[in-house]
Amino acid sequence: MVQIKKVESKKDLKAFIGFPYKLYADEALYVPDLRIVQKETLDKKKNPFFHHADAEYFIAVDDHGKVLGRIGAITNDNYVKHWKENYGFFGFFESINDQEVSKALFDEAKSWLKGKGVEGIYGPMNPSTNDTVGTLIAGFDTPPYVMMVHNKPYYDELIKSAGFSKKMDLFSYRFKVDDFPHRYLQLAGNIEKRLNLEGITIRQVNFKKIKEEAPKLRFIYNKAWEKNWGFIPMDDDEFDALTQELKMVTTPDFVYIAEDKGKPVAFIAILPDINQVTKTIRNGRLFPFNFLKLINFKKKVNRGRVLTLGLIDGYRLKGIDTVMYAKCFEAARKRNYVEAEASWILENNTMMNRILKNINADPYKTYRIYSLDF
Repeated sequence: MVQIKKVESKKDLKAFIGFPYKLYADEALYVPDLRIVQKETLDKKKNPFFHHADAEYFIAVDDHGKVLGRIGAITNDNYVKHWKENYGFFGFFESINDQEVSKALFDEAKSWLKGKGVEGIYGPMNPSTNDTVGTLIAGFDTPPYVMMVHNKPYYDELIKSAGFSKKMDLFSYRFKVDDFPHRYLQLAGNIEKRLNLEGITIRQVNFKKIKEEAPKLRFIYNKAWEKNWGFIPMDDDEFDALTQELKMVTTPDFVYIAEDKGKPVAFIAILPDINQVTKTIRNGRLFPFNFLKLINFKKKVNRGRVLTLGLIDGYRLKGIDTVMYAKCFEAARKRNYVEAEASWILENNTMMNRILKNINADPYKTYRIYSLDF
């Protein structure tokens, strides 16, 4: 018989975090999250996300206490304020292939969210669109890039059987560095000269002055995506945490900002794919010895993920994106990268889907976000 337990103790939290490592133990393409990262993400006291949000976590267990699945139920005041839509979210969903287990988990999450007065649910979001999102529904034959999910193929059916339906699909595009159209490099040079004449400059973000750069990047981030479905603006604390992480995991020649006479108007950030290293840390534990694998990890990878490319209104048809892609391509080539991924892209983001196809990118993975109205 399936029982649902609310995560209340350290033992419960350990079981919640530890379940995926057992579920995917024999799945070679799965890349485990580091336990320390999972713990910080879920921590309501340490994660600045919870300054404007709340969550409850649940685990499903059998009569012997064996964990069969997990789920999180989430509310987000910033989402409600931005979209004027009183929806909650589910996230961190993992389960064995058993509809009784998944239904019990979803019923508990629904019950908690109904108690919060929400009118419906979106998910999975772990815990928001500023983190990992979606359920992989196509593209199971390749490992995920950094901060992208890889789940069991049966999750789509489990989620739909709980009453959810498709809300939005997200695409990941893969492209070989050598396949980058060389005409773009010459075109980018000409565009940059024209932009400079207009007073628009494109430069590397100064990591040594990241605290000064952060407000500029946050302005672009919150303006560029404010109309994109599911977007949730970041507050100062959240974005400060993001930029500090960015500084640790990437390099300045992968992060560029565009300014129009000093006004921030666009930025791009690429992450070296740390998954190429962490995939060998099967238990998710850094200590006592696995932390050694992360030393100089940026020199050990040969692919990267385009985490974000944002341009504010009025600057989207000037070719700034072409120049930024070209600069990052040159940096990737110098680092002997062979492949990159741009992810994730909303299915209704016509401009970005077109741009990526124009640079010979292949939409090779699809993720789904589901919805349920009360």
